[in-house]
Amino acid sequence: MTETEQRSQPVFAMIVGEHSGDTLGVGLMKALKEHYPQASFVGIGGPKMIAEGFDSLFAMEELAVMGIFEVLGRLRRLLHIRKTVVKHFKALQPDVFIGIDAPDFNIPVELKLKQSGIKTVHYVSPSVWAWREKRVFKIAAATDMVLALLPFEKAFYDKHDVPCTFVGHPLADDIPLTSDQAQARNQLSLEPSGKLLALMPGSRSSELTKLVEPFLQSAQQLFEQDKTLQFVVPMISEQRAEQFEALKQEIAPELPVSVIVGETQKVMAASDCLLTASGTVTLEAALIKRPMVITYKFNWLTYQVGKRLVNVEWFSLPNLLANKTLVPELLQDEVTVDNIVPLLKERLYDNQEDLTAAFTEIHQVLKQDASKQAAQAVVDLL
Repeated sequence: MTETEQRSQPVFAMIVGEHSGDTLGVGLMKALKEHYPQASFVGIGGPKMIAEGFDSLFAMEELAVMGIFEVLGRLRRLLHIRKTVVKHFKALQPDVFIGIDAPDFNIPVELKLKQSGIKTVHYVSPSVWAWREKRVFKIAAATDMVLALLPFEKAFYDKHDVPCTFVGHPLADDIPLTSDQAQARNQLSLEPSGKLLALMPGSRSSELTKLVEPFLQSAQQLFEQDKTLQFVVPMISEQRAEQFEALKQEIAPELPVSVIVGETQKVMAASDCLLTASGTVTLEAALIKRPMVITYKFNWLTYQVGKRLVNVEWFSLPNLLANKTLVPELLQDEVTVDNIVPLLKERLYDNQEDLTAAFTEIHQVLKQDASKQAAQAVVDLL
């Protein structure tokens, strides 16, 4: 009898590469524990997963690298980590491996494990519908099941006969259908009246380096036109907050800005409008029903390669889900003060009822009790 057959409770191997994956991972862990109270979880996890009892072999931050050329500088270390975890999992023989997002790292791991007889799941579809569509065949070879957060992703996999379950999005479950602005301001000790603009340049060091300057310069110009306007900056960690403060001291030392750590959703709820980097945070903003201007700047070489491969009209989740332009997007050289300021003024001071209705519709589609649905799909696979 093998070690796997002797177990009374399953072992789940997981790998996440960033904070959004950590949130998905801890939700899935809790839902799986409802089926298997004594299950164990091992791999690479974030602080939320570790607090839930996850055994992390490496720090999650080691995998948090964005961009083709940015990865090259870390390639040797990443390959070492991948080789180590694959060897560990082959020896351990977990009941299932669940790669959460981080496709460039996780899918090769999934392929090696599936070839050795371990069931594999990929949670959060890579953007195969947007670029490098042929990756769907690699995903099919590497996984027994894809868990998709977005409805149009399942339609894509169905077209290619790849097993896929639409589970909804955990953020739509966690965020209430209406967000109380006054309550959020009170909880954050922010002024109860007046317009509030959230500046959200991202959670990665490289994002802050590229976006803080145009964000602060835009805020400064808006403040010169409206001295009652307030600014708040939510940061994922003290380390990012310190980086932001150092950049602010160089760019706009006199601008009054409140920096708040670890309360991103509450900051969004307190705000009237957001100037934000692209990413999962734009979906959070849509679910909280706040207007936004979305920006992104890549490493120049990454952008030159990427723009030749992408085949979608939009890069932000709110627009992709609506299949139309709900919110403005500025990419690369478009991220300028001259472009940002008029877009922010319109969204700060004009009626946004139609946008709120569109965001509510998105929320209702995605609200499916995602962690429970994902756990059930994994249980069914077992």
